[in-house]
Amino acid sequence: MNWLLDNWIELAGNVFALCYLFFSIRENRWLWVLGFMMSFFYMILFFKSRLYADMSLQVYYLFVSVYGWFHWMSTAKKEDISEAKVIPTISINAKQWLKYGLVTCLLTLVIFVLLKKVPDLLEMPPSDLPFADAFKTAGSIVATWMLARKILENWLIWIVIDLFSLGIYLYKGLYLTSVIFVIYSVMAVVGYYRWKHNMQPQVSKLWSE
Repeated sequence: MNWLLDNWIELAGNVFALCYLFFSIRENRWLWVLGFMMSFFYMILFFKSRLYADMSLQVYYLFVSVYGWFHWMSTAKKEDISEAKVIPTISINAKQWLKYGLVTCLLTLVIFVLLKKVPDLLEMPPSDLPFADAFKTAGSIVATWMLARKILENWLIWIVIDLFSLGIYLYKGLYLTSVIFVIYSVMAVVGYYRWKHNMQPQVSKLWSE
């Protein structure tokens, strides 16, 4: 009982995360409600763990969840979602990999500086893992953008970020969250091969801006 009282926030976040993952696979719009609740509890958890960049990322996910819910609802009123056109999966070349890598490095640097400076200005405890927290957050931002553009390689970024996050949460003693990220890592591998298998020859072209 004492364990539940001490860890109920992490437990709640992980329960919502598992439900969110299930509904995401099912392409059910209620995933956005579950995602909102998941991010809310994770935001509190990461604040208490002094993972401030990760906490800020959850704030971003809160807004995305609200947008996703209303967008999916408005789409449902116009047409049957099951018959909606699917955005084709595309791939990127070495030059574009370099571009995303540079963006990730730049974001990591910016977030790292913020994590070093902002807590002092706000008289908050400093981040325990500023660089790791910054890299994880930057990678998540880039992977989310690639996911939105339906780029196959977003799954490769998520595999790296999920495994990296697993190490952070084990170090911080967030063992329930670590279990979730083991599942996320496995699902990212499944997602990559499923998207790659479903790519049509006519749309398996390199994306260029």
